[in-house]
Amino acid sequence: MGHHRCGRQRKIWLTDYMNSTHSGETGGLSVTFWGTRGTRMVTGDAFMRYGRKTICAEVRCGDRVIVLDAGSGLVPLGSAMKGNGTRQFDLFLTHAHYDHVEGIPFFEPFYDPQFKVNIWSGKLKGIQKTRDIVDGLMKEPYFPIRQEKFLADIRYRDIEDHAAINLGDGIMVHTTRLHHPGGATGYRIDYKGKRFAFITDTTHATGQCDTELVKFLRDVDAFAYDCSYLDREFPKFSSFGHSTWEEAERLRKAANAGHVFGIHHMPFRDDAALDTISAQIVKDMAHCTVTRDGMRIEL
Repeated sequence: MGHHRCGRQRKIWLTDYMNSTHSGETGGLSVTFWGTRGTRMVTGDAFMRYGRKTICAEVRCGDRVIVLDAGSGLVPLGSAMKGNGTRQFDLFLTHAHYDHVEGIPFFEPFYDPQFKVNIWSGKLKGIQKTRDIVDGLMKEPYFPIRQEKFLADIRYRDIEDHAAINLGDGIMVHTTRLHHPGGATGYRIDYKGKRFAFITDTTHATGQCDTELVKFLRDVDAFAYDCSYLDREFPKFSSFGHSTWEEAERLRKAANAGHVFGIHHMPFRDDAALDTISAQIVKDMAHCTVTRDGMRIEL
């Protein structure tokens, strides 16, 4: 698909995972979006091009793998891992709402003893430990088996607010608190001079700058952001804990960030609706992209 040149002469390559000739192991930092939907999965011919799966992204730092959120996009990622030799990775959860964890019970690597996984989460309302998320998700009468059926070597890690986590191999993961019912955590990954942030689900106050988030995003090469709504829709949904395309651009400019990849597409946004948004932001927000399932970026 070519590349975008962003502020400070940053270069970001956009490719399609299914059709790309790139291996994904560039030695630098790359991101593959396996799910970009919010709230719930969608079906039907009207949702073919931008995708149907809920939030999940795979970040590769050299040969290290970091997974961000575990929506239904986690399921095809698991199949890819089984085939490409990935056997160890870190999974960071922004929060525990269904659209961000529903892939966990169906993720093949969790049932394979060859895999070693760290699962990380920040503080959430009603959740004491990261393990509690999976325990709550997989229990009767809501699910027929418990996580004790998992065969992988899984370690649960609890994250304090505003943490700086050294994963080794030159990888640092920084966190920030987001504005979402029940709580949520945003992440920034720093590797070899490249910086990518993942900010979903969060909301904003109209007309006010989120100075903490601007500081967190300062000079990142790219960030994924909760673009559930347009500004004109926001008053109707302002208490839902999500944000807008226009706010993404305001944050990008305030933080001198490189590029925004809009995620958390709402179920009422079919391909035609996202095409309309894409055409508009090409004119008004040149450094923003409507993200789709299967899109990969290389920083």
